[in-house]
Amino acid sequence: MKTVVVINSELMGRGDDKLGEQILGNFFNQLLGSGRKPDALIFYNAGVKLLLNDSPVSGTLDSLFKAGVDLIACGTCVSYFKLNEKMATGRVSNMQEIVSILMDADKVVTI
Repeated sequence: MKTVVVINSELMGRGDDKLGEQILGNFFNQLLGSGRKPDALIFYNAGVKLLLNDSPVSGTLDSLFKAGVDLIACGTCVSYFKLNEKMATGRVSNMQEIVSILMDADKVVTI
């Protein structure tokens, strides 16, 4: 079963930003320690900022990447935020590939 997780923000949930940052970090840590990992994490909008060197979760995301999880950043979003040279892990792609990955997935989870 192909599972894809979509990350569309630097935070998890709405409300307190510090709490949202903390629980998103906890999510990635639990995912890393889990016996089941998604095939891909797709990052768009402000979520692409999580793939930067100074992101509080960059180490965990890099470990997920090294464990075989495909980390895919929306190229339009990366360009919009002018982050092309600041990506620490993962890869930049386009909406055509992102749509294809989502449509081929058996399960898509949006965070």
